[in-house]
Amino acid sequence: MSKWNGRVTMSATRSADVRTAIDRCRVEDATPVSLDAESITSTAPDHLRELKQELVADDLVPARVVVDACFGEDCSFATQDEADRVREYVRAAAFLGANTVTVEFGSVGDESKVRPALAAVAERARREGVALDVAGPITLDA
Repeated sequence: MSKWNGRVTMSATRSADVRTAIDRCRVEDATPVSLDAESITSTAPDHLRELKQELVADDLVPARVVVDACFGEDCSFATQDEADRVREYVRAAAFLGANTVTVEFGSVGDESKVRPALAAVAERARREGVALDVAGPITLDA
């Protein structure tokens, strides 16, 4: 992973298997969309399955899930609760097939609490095959 403009990205090096898959790509007639997390009324698998079916029926492909987060409290419990909420949307994004989760926030109560919480979310995103995009006053080091 590397850091670019405050955003965590995956390495540009591709394995032979990935290059083969990319070489065989075909263009589809579907529109990529960005979903606001607040519009996802439930992250339960049944609800996500239904949402995915509705998107497919409308020729839409979820490319990104945007989470409006709040890390303004100087409280370990509040920070962890918010990180857990973001992590749930990472799981939902992976289920829906979205490539990226963008976490937007305006203030940080205690950077020493928020940074490791977001790093843990970034690790979960990496394991789920989703990129985590941090759009806030702090960045994650690669």
